[in-house]
Amino acid sequence: QVQLVESGGGLVQTGGSLRLSCVASGTIFSIDAMGWHRQAPGKQRELVAGITKLNRTIYADSVKGRFTVSRDYTKNTVFLQMNRLKPEDTAVYYCNLVRGSVYYWGQGTQVTVSS
Repeated sequence: QVQLVESGGGLVQTGGSLRLSCVASGTIFSIDAMGWHRQAPGKQRELVAGITKLNRTIYADSVKGRFTVSRDYTKNTVFLQMNRLKPEDTAVYYCNLVRGSVYYWGQGTQVTVSS
């Protein structure tokens, strides 16, 4: 079993910053990628950012230039630095870990950006 625990969410004003962290624990033999998705009320879950074991990154167009994903695989941890936050970034942010064809998910952390 793999467990993912997110932290760092909260309430911030427009233009502010937050840094999310996610620590993976359990039976982890290898990690192909880790990253973040988000889900706003009434919307589908969407990819925000991801990083592979080769340090390749991918970002949603809506966050490019504002968010940065990074990782410390020695600690099975992935981070999401979010700058210049906007009200439309308000959502529950979910950490995920990919191993082969299997996705593992955290419970999510709420990010609320006030206007």
